[in-house]
Parts: sequence; structure tokens; C-alpha cells
Amino acid sequence: MAEIDEAPSSHTTEADRHAVRVIADDAEALAVAHELASRFAHGAAERDRERRLPHDEIEWFSQSGLWAITVPKAYGGAGVSFVTLTEVVKIVAAADPSLGQMPQNHFGLVDVIALTGTEEQKRYFFAQVLNGKRFGNGFSEKGTKHVLDLKTRVRRDGEHYVVDGAKFYSTGALFAHFVPVLGLDDERKGWLAWIPQGTPGLSVIDDWSGFGQRTTASGTVVLENVRVPASHVFPAHRVSDFPTLNGPISQIIQASIDAGIAKAALGDTLTFVRTRSRPWIDSGVERAGDDPLTVREIGHLHIQLHAAEALLERAARVIDEIAAKGGISEDDVARASVAVGEAKVLTTEIALLAGEKLFELGGTQATLGEHGLDRHWRNARTHTLHDPVRWKYHLVGNYYLNGVKPARHPWN
Repeated sequence: MAEIDEAPSSHTTEADRHAVRVIADDAEALAVAHELASRFAHGAAERDRERRLPHDEIEWFSQSGLWAITVPKAYGGAGVSFVTLTEVVKIVAAADPSLGQMPQNHFGLVDVIALTGTEEQKRYFFAQVLNGKRFGNGFSEKGTKHVLDLKTRVRRDGEHYVVDGAKFYSTGALFAHFVPVLGLDDERKGWLAWIPQGTPGLSVIDDWSGFGQRTTASGTVVLENVRVPASHVFPAHRVSDFPTLNGPISQIIQASIDAGIAKAALGDTLTFVRTRSRPWIDSGVERAGDDPLTVREIGHLHIQLHAAEALLERAARVIDEIAAKGGISEDDVARASVAVGEAKVLTTEIALLAGEKLFELGGTQATLGEHGLDRHWRNARTHTLHDPVRWKYHLVGNYYLNGVKPARHPWN
């Protein structure tokens, strides 16, 4: 079996490293997100239609410094609030939700490093992130009983670990400098191995065929006797063994993507109704925008979106408050999980509703391929399947009615 170096060579040249922006604070993060979103929105429909992977765009994204905004201030990052993080993700996802989803696991993994890494690991990997390096993921598997039924194995071999298995739904792995892979040891404890792209035995296959989120490269990762130095392996089980905010953080990023999809769908609905739609013959008006039933539906959609955004911001503030006080308890994690669960219910529902209502209010011509408007519903339907919203209702109800704390895992 081939081995990799303890400190893998950078994929970024010296010249590129100087071009990587280091964002200083929350205000700068939001400004950069708005600037990038305007670039990402251009050509988003065409990329979706042609399933053209965003090679240039992903470089702009990580070079912008946004992928490093959650690196703690003690290690040179901006350490932005979760209110800011959710807003950044929402802004980017509204422009192109495939790009908005790309750093989803990356941000969760930065938190894993902070929670479980040694001081040496934190210094090394946070520096990599600040240098523009991207983390993909190799978490989920196809054909198992449930999401935590993993076949991938990680075993210790001297100063290395050996990883064998196969993953799917590996968002962003094709573009990643490191592919963190989750596997179980002989005691069925979870370990995360940060595997540099190009490592012998690591294959990333672009075979994602989902009808939505088409350019996320969420395909297959195959691992055959991959050797990883111990310095690149983290005890992932500790994230759930003890009370941490990793689950709520992972979930609030998901909800932010859905809020962005909803915002984009509603924006395109307004534009189409104003410029192309015709009023119904019984409405007695000349413009579709004056049709009272259309006006009513637009009002309803905005109320639902603003309610979802309000719960999303509230959940982010809950996480910020708990993170700031330190000494996180089981009650703290439960409160954060429930707050995020409430937000995720509404962001899921408005994303799907806005994507559907676009066609009802836009009319038959809104379905024409030349407009590319079907991507909003397809993206919403695909991304919201990450975990079932019906279980979020159960989580919230069981907490308030029976005092049952949500299980601690990345889906709560």
C-alpha cells in the first residue's frame, strides 16, 4: 500500500496563496458574500441546464476567504457569528444553491477540528483553510439500513490509519483539497480521516445524477487501502459522545440553503409576473400584477419567507448565545436543536412552496425550458430530502410535550 506524506504538498501555488483573502470580521464577510453572489447568479441557470460544473466559480469562492470565516480568531480567522454565517450561506444559495451547498460540510468540519483536534492539528488545518483549502466530504453511504449504518472501516496501522469503503452524496469532494471520510473502527467508534486529493487508493467519481442541485458533484468516493497519517485523523465520535453544537450547526447551514432557494424562487416569481404573465380573463384587470388573487398569493409567500427567515435568525442567535457562554450542557444542545428544527420546518416548506407557486402565478409560459425556472423547485425538492421535515415536527413536539431531548447527531 502506498503512503502519503505527513504534510501533503499544497494544491495552491505561492502566487495563489497571496491572492487568498483573509476576511477580518462579520461586516466584511457579508459584503464579500453579496459581491460574489452577483457573479454566481450570472450563468447559474445555464450551469444547471448543461450540468456544467462550476470550476471557475468554486475557485473564486474559496479565494474570497468566505470558506475560512468560521476559523476561530485565535487561529487567525474571523470567527464570525452564526447569524452572519447563516446569512452568508443564504446570500450565496440564492444566487446558485449548488455553490451555496458546496461549503456546507466544510463549515461543519471546521467545527469538528475545533472540537476534537489536538493543538497541532488545529494549527495545521486552520492554516490550510485560511490558505484557501477546501474540505469535501465522504460521510453517507448508499444501500445501508440508515444513515449511521456505515460499512467504511478505519483501522490503526502504526503511525497511520488505513481506510476502506465507498461513499455517496459526497458533495464537493470532486473540488476538495482534502476529502474527510467517516468510518468505524473495530469498536464501531467513528473516526474522520482527512485524505488529501490525489492520495493513492482514493477515487472521486462524478456520477451524481440527481434532478436538482445538479452541479454539486455529489457523487461517489471509493477508498481502497488508503493510508492516512495519524495527524490527519480525528475522533469524530467525541462530537456526539459529549454535548456539542455540531448537530445544530450542521442543520442550520442546511436550513440557510433552503431559505436562499426560496428567496431566489420568489424573486423570479415577481419578475415573471411583472414582465410576462397575463391576468386571468375573469379578473377584470389589464396587468397580472393587479390580479387580486395573484396579489394575495404573493403576500402569502412573502409572509411565509419572512417567518422562515425570522426563525432562522432566532436559531442562529440561540447558537451564538450558547457558544459564547462555554460549558455546553445537554439542555443547551437540546434547546439549540429545537430552535434550528423549528426554522428548518419553515425553510423547507417555503422553498418547496415558492418553487411550485412560481408556475401557478407565472402561467404556462413559465415552464418553458428557455427560462430555466424549474431549477428552483428541483433544487428545493432535492436539497430538502437531506433529512425528513416530518421528523422535525416530531422533534419539536416531543421536546415541548414530553420533555424529550433530541438525539445528538448531525441531523439534529
